[in-house]
Amino acid sequence: MSDHRPQILVIDDEPQIHRFLAPALDAAGYEPLRAETGQAGLAAIASQACDAVILDLGLPDMDGKQVLTRARAFYSGPILILSARDMEMEKIKALDLGANDYVEKPFRVGELLARLRAALRQRSGPVVAATVVTAGSVEIDLVRRLVTRDGAPVRLSPREYALLARLVEGGGRVLTHQQLLSAVWGPAHADDIQYLRVFMGHLRQKLEAEPSSPRHLVTESGVGYRFVAD
Repeated sequence: MSDHRPQILVIDDEPQIHRFLAPALDAAGYEPLRAETGQAGLAAIASQACDAVILDLGLPDMDGKQVLTRARAFYSGPILILSARDMEMEKIKALDLGANDYVEKPFRVGELLARLRAALRQRSGPVVAATVVTAGSVEIDLVRRLVTRDGAPVRLSPREYALLARLVEGGGRVLTHQQLLSAVWGPAHADDIQYLRVFMGHLRQKLEAEPSSPRHLVTESGVGYRFVAD
């Protein structure tokens, strides 16, 4: 039996973040690795077999988005972004550049670890790998393009189905408004967020047990949406 612990590289220039995260990651069964600059982080990603990266956007030597872009040229593993609350557009840009998820500073370690586990699951076997995806009483058959609730077919418009399928194919990742609008309506509608809100409302009415408190079609405020399976 292997005693390998997943290696998690934390790229952040704040010593207190490392002092806080290192023992939390260790207690959760991970091996924490540390870098304090973008250049050091890129070198560590290139030279060590990191299972995931936690990346701060505010680094002293380069913008975190530059680190993300350079890392994505050779690294396919999960990258989670740490960002300040007032950097909403930065989070959106980072997700569009290939980040798997983001966590706002200040953050709770429980949320960070949950998002890290989800990102690692996506790497080992995303939700979309299944032919039929289950969300509560709803089943989504991506091959047959069939959606049922409590065993009965759910009537969705072509656009509603396209939106749902794109969310399911995200495998639990946050998809930005622009990503969803471009995929479903086309690049010319990438800024028409009201379209998206209306259609998400329709989907929740048809698929969620409590549309006003959705469990599976989840809003990431100001950024986009994610699909959460059972």
